[in-house]
Amino acid sequence: MKRMLWFLQAGAFYLFTWLVALLPAGLSRKLGTATGELMHRLLTSRRRIAEENIARSLDHMRAQPGWSCTIPDAAGIARETFRNIGRSLVETCRLYHGRGDELIAAIEVRGREHYDAARARGKGLIFLTGHCGNWELVALAYARLFNSSMSVVARRQNNPYLNRMVETMRMHYDNRVIYKDNALKNMMAVIRRNGVIGLLVDQAVFPEEGSLIPFLGRPAWASKAPVLLARKTGVAVLPAFIHREGDRHVIELHPELVFSGDASEEGWQQDVKRYSAAIEQFIVRYPTNWYWVHRRWKRAEGA
Repeated sequence: MKRMLWFLQAGAFYLFTWLVALLPAGLSRKLGTATGELMHRLLTSRRRIAEENIARSLDHMRAQPGWSCTIPDAAGIARETFRNIGRSLVETCRLYHGRGDELIAAIEVRGREHYDAARARGKGLIFLTGHCGNWELVALAYARLFNSSMSVVARRQNNPYLNRMVETMRMHYDNRVIYKDNALKNMMAVIRRNGVIGLLVDQAVFPEEGSLIPFLGRPAWASKAPVLLARKTGVAVLPAFIHREGDRHVIELHPELVFSGDASEEGWQQDVKRYSAAIEQFIVRYPTNWYWVHRRWKRAEGA
């Protein structure tokens, strides 16, 4: 019975992606905005999480030098966040069916020199990012923008049929998937081949996997994985984020992060804070382009 339900879910999702892919690009953008509005209206629990997260971070963000958002309140920022999520969903549906060439062609890459410098070291590369803008688009566009393949670290979908669909799309764009159930070993293998890994590290982790750091003015558990990989392999860790500017996307590449290598707990914490600061700075600059709907600060309150 469960497999039949999974099959029907995957079939319905495939039909949705196919219908979206048939639409002209201009109409699909309008559909994306409408989809986001619908999600904002129907997903009430997620909307409440987003509004609460934003409200509790708003004073901190407003005090930062990069803040320029003109939306006055948490509810307004949350609504625009959902609109962007809807746009990203529709864009990804079109990409699944090979209808995203114009989207990829319009991407602007800023900071390419940081990428070239990191690759010249010949020790592999980690694209360190978060759930920012259309984060799927970064991975799917990577091969065409940088003439190389990327291995993406992802959670295996519970629905095996849906998981197979996502894998097929990634391979179509010259991606490889590293699943989290054996991620460290597989990531190190890619790095040793001078490969490239896409790593999203802006969600809460268990205390044994991370360090407790301040994030947007509140304590949060953040993953040690990028620091661990850099220490073990010497891999270059490059912050990379995508955001929307009108109807196009911009990928910003930042200078390679330099970690201290201090093996004390304080040393780990400082290195984790160093990469987390890059994610925080992005959120302050583009608050409607971050995935506020997850519980980023869980397990940390009162720690």
